[in-house]
Amino acid sequence: MIRLSLYTTQGCHLCTQLEALVATLANQSVWLHHIEIIDDAELVERYGTRIPVLVDSQGEELERGFELARLSAWLRERGWLNETALAAFATPPDAGAPTGVHERSGRRFLG
Repeated sequence: MIRLSLYTTQGCHLCTQLEALVATLANQSVWLHHIEIIDDAELVERYGTRIPVLVDSQGEELERGFELARLSAWLRERGWLNETALAAFATPPDAGAPTGVHERSGRRFLG
């Protein structure tokens, strides 16, 4: 199990986005210790404009982890990246041919 700390605050939509990305891209279960910065003036000073910040057990921080490239590189460095999930996430699905196409008077219409 991957154990991480997440410096966050209530209502942080980027924090929610980061949590979802970590859960999707990690190659094993993730346990997040949420650290609310608003309750501590020192944490607000240190992380107020940087949240969300992920921290591993060695104290290595990741800022802007909601950016796919940054998060995937950080996870890969630690051996925690699910490469298949990253490929699926980064590759748009093949839309294929439209269904219900018909032609009338030389024009194509979707049905």
